[in-house]
Amino acid sequence: MREDINDYRQLFLNDIPLMDVRAPVEFSQGAFPTATNIPLLDDQQREQIGIRYKNAGQEEAIRLGLELATPDIRTQRLEAWTTYCNQNPQGYLYCFRGGLRSRTSQQWLQQQGVEYPLVHGGYKAMRRFLIDELEQATRKVQLVCVSGLTGVGKTRVLRKIRQHIDFEGLANHRGSAFGGDALDQQPSVIDWENGVSIEFIKHRDRFPGKPVFVEDEGRRIGRINMPDCLFNALLKAPRAILQVDIETRIQLIREDYILHNWPDYQQAFGDSAEEEFTRFVLDNLARIQKRLGGDRYQQVKQCFEFALKMLFKNDSVAEFDQGIQILLEQYYDPMYRYQIKDKKPEIIFEGPEAEFLQWAEEYCTARTS
Repeated sequence: MREDINDYRQLFLNDIPLMDVRAPVEFSQGAFPTATNIPLLDDQQREQIGIRYKNAGQEEAIRLGLELATPDIRTQRLEAWTTYCNQNPQGYLYCFRGGLRSRTSQQWLQQQGVEYPLVHGGYKAMRRFLIDELEQATRKVQLVCVSGLTGVGKTRVLRKIRQHIDFEGLANHRGSAFGGDALDQQPSVIDWENGVSIEFIKHRDRFPGKPVFVEDEGRRIGRINMPDCLFNALLKAPRAILQVDIETRIQLIREDYILHNWPDYQQAFGDSAEEEFTRFVLDNLARIQKRLGGDRYQQVKQCFEFALKMLFKNDSVAEFDQGIQILLEQYYDPMYRYQIKDKKPEIIFEGPEAEFLQWAEEYCTARTS
């Protein structure tokens, strides 16, 4: 039998499969990228045992757990666990603190001839490790922010740089008012923080002492709110500014937010796709109505309403260009310039994509944190 483990760094560096035997409600509140939830107790059973533990102590809680573990339930759990263990022979199991639930699961498996190790300290210890690692990384790893006006393609360029962490990709959101996808699904804040911390761990292992490129972000990415340590590190980081002409920016915005999103809405919503996509465009526009001003908002709204009709009728997206240009030149660009002037960041490069990528490669090779 492989030994139980408390080397959390190796678990995350090597993307080791993890079987999470906590209740589903616990898993939904926070877990790890390689974890699969196969609970010992369902949410109702966990609540019952928790109440018994609080009122009568551990022994009575254990007794209730044994009563709830009927032969049928035990068989179901063992079948699911055994399948997972066979499919992931290099994995480990864990519960919240590495205590009763994980050891019970391990013992049940042993009785079936399956030896499967657990993680000492469980979820709580691994989560604490990742919080500490993220705080340490924001102090020790030099961040370089890929910056520039809205629509210059920062994310596309970021992903072409070897040493990068994609905060928006981990958040499943593009970070703007129109940044959600068709199903508007984002991880929990804890899941996002765990994912970011793991990416820093991998970066420090693969590129020790080297900087990492990230995208210039606000504190919020959709519903994700950055922890203070990371946001403060972003504010202090130097900027490398990507420069792109307005025509290309309009094209990139149209591709990212309309051309690529519309098929996803069709697949997700079927007959109601037009209604849902209209809501996506116009509701998100309404969210910035106050900052746009009444006249400008109405102008863009009318443009987008007409463009949506043309999209649904002719599969044409060109009619969005006028509204996109207004938003860029009269809303996003002034806001970006104000923020740059207000923050006064160190600017270490400015240039178009080809020059940017060449410079970034040279910077990554030569620079040491």
